[in-house]
Amino acid sequence: MGCDGRVSGMLRRHLQPTLTYWSVFFSFGLCIAFLGPTLLDLRCQTHSSLARVSWVFFSQQLCLLLGSAFGGVFKRTLAQSLWALFTSSLAISLVFVIIPFCRNVEVLALVMALAGLAMGCIDTVANMQLVKIYQKDSAIFLQVLHFFVGFGALLSPLIADPFLSETDCIPVNGTANVTSSIHQVLNQYHPEALSQYNQTPPDLPAQGWTGTHVSYAFWIMALINLPVPVAVLLLLSKEQLLTCCPQRRPLLLSADELALEARPTQKEDSSSLSPKLQEPGGAPDLFSCCQKKNFKGAPYTFFAIHITAALVLFMTDGLTGAYSAFVYSYAVSKPLSVGHKVAGYLPSLFWGSITLGCLISIPVSSHMKPTSMVFINMVGIMTTFLVFLIFAYNVIFLFVGTASLGLFLSSTFPSILAYTEDILQYRGCATTVLVTGAGVGEMVLQLLVGSVFQAQGSYSFLVCGAIFGCLAFAFYILLLLFHRMHPGLPSAPTQDKPLQMESPQCYQREVKLGEGDT
Repeated sequence: MGCDGRVSGMLRRHLQPTLTYWSVFFSFGLCIAFLGPTLLDLRCQTHSSLARVSWVFFSQQLCLLLGSAFGGVFKRTLAQSLWALFTSSLAISLVFVIIPFCRNVEVLALVMALAGLAMGCIDTVANMQLVKIYQKDSAIFLQVLHFFVGFGALLSPLIADPFLSETDCIPVNGTANVTSSIHQVLNQYHPEALSQYNQTPPDLPAQGWTGTHVSYAFWIMALINLPVPVAVLLLLSKEQLLTCCPQRRPLLLSADELALEARPTQKEDSSSLSPKLQEPGGAPDLFSCCQKKNFKGAPYTFFAIHITAALVLFMTDGLTGAYSAFVYSYAVSKPLSVGHKVAGYLPSLFWGSITLGCLISIPVSSHMKPTSMVFINMVGIMTTFLVFLIFAYNVIFLFVGTASLGLFLSSTFPSILAYTEDILQYRGCATTVLVTGAGVGEMVLQLLVGSVFQAQGSYSFLVCGAIFGCLAFAFYILLLLFHRMHPGLPSAPTQDKPLQMESPQCYQREVKLGEGDT
C-alpha cells in the first residue's frame, strides 16, 4: 500500500509531463505502422517496383537508429529535451502532409528518413525523461507509455484502410512477356526508338487504374497528431521555457525532490534497483562498449553470448518489421487476392496482437522463467509459419496466424534481454548490443523480403518468414549452449526482473545507443 501511495502521489505531482511523454509515443506508433498497408498505393504514386519502394523501410529504420543515437544529446536539460520532442512530433505531422506529394522513391525515402530521425529522438528522450522522473518506480509508467505506441500502430492502418485503392495500378503478371516482345521488335526494326522506350518509367500505372485517395489518410493522420506538439508546447509554457527568463529553471527535478522520490522505502536497499536505473547516465553507448578495457580477461563465451543473443533479436525483430510491412501486399496478391480494404485490417490485427501480448506477458513473466517464455515463443513462431505454408490459400488461417504471430513475437525481446543480462550478471553491453542487433535486423530483413517478394512471388514471403523463425530458434539453442559453457553461472532467479518487459515490440527502449555518457 505504501509503495502504491508513493507512486500515485508522484503521478499526481508529475501528471502533465507524464501525459505529454505518453502522447509523443502515440506519434511514434502512428509513424511506424502506416507504411505496410499503404505500400502498394505509394508504389503506384512513385511509379516504382516493390523492390525499389522497399528502400523506404530501410531509410526509415536506419535513421531511427541514428536518431536514437543522437537523441541522447538532448537529454542534458529539460529545455533541450522538450524542444527536441516538440520538433520531432511536429516533424511527424509535416511528414504526413508531405508524403502525398512525393512522386519518386528517392524523395519518399528522404522524407521517411526525416521521420525516422524524429522517431529515434522521441524514443530516446521520452523514455529517459520518465526514467529520470520516476526512477525505480518507472516500470509501470513505461509500460503505459509504450501501450500508446501499440495504440498508434493499431490506429494508423485503420485510418488508411477506407482510402486504399481497390485495384492494382501495376499488373505484376502478364506484362513481362509483352515488354520483352516490345524490346525485341524495337531492337530489330527501330534501334533508335529503343533508347526512348528505355527512358520511359517501366512501372507506370495501368490504364484501368483510377488513382488513389490515400493522400486523405495521411492528412487525417497529420491532423490527429497535431495535438501532440501542442501538448509539448504547453509543457514548455508551464515550465517557463518559452520566454527568455533571466533566471534559469532547475534541470528536470531539484536534487532534494529527486532524492526524496528515489529514496528507498524501509527494508529496501538501493541494490535492489535495476542496474540500468542506478546510474543517471544509463547504459553505455555502442562506442563505449567497444573499448578494449571492457574486454580484458573476458572468456570467449562472453562474446558468444552477446553475438548469439543479438542474432536471435536480429531475426525476430526483423521478422516483426518485415511481416508488418508486407503482409498487406501478400494478402492482395495471388493466390489469395484478398480485397484491398479487407487486407488493410491485417497490419492493425498484427500490431493489436503485439500490444495485447505485451500486456499478457506482464503477469506471465512473474511465474515463468525467460528461457521458458522464449522457447514457447520460438516454437509458436515456427508452428505459425508451418501452418501458413500448409494453408497458404486459406484467408481465415492468414488472419488467425497473424494474430498468433503477434502474440508470440511480443515478449521475445524482453525475455531475451532479461536472460542475457542475468547470464552476464549485468556486466558488459548486452542491452546496447541487443538493441543494435534488433534495429539492424529490422532494416536488413525488410529490404531483403521486399526484393525476394518482387523476384519470386508472394509465396516467398511465407518461406522467408519460416526461414527467419528457424534461424532464430537455432541461434537461441546456441545461446543456451554458450550459457552452459560460460563460467560463473548465476544462481539467482531471472523471472522477476523489471527489465524483462522492455522490448521494441512494446517499444520500451529507454536505454538506446545514445544514452551513454554524452
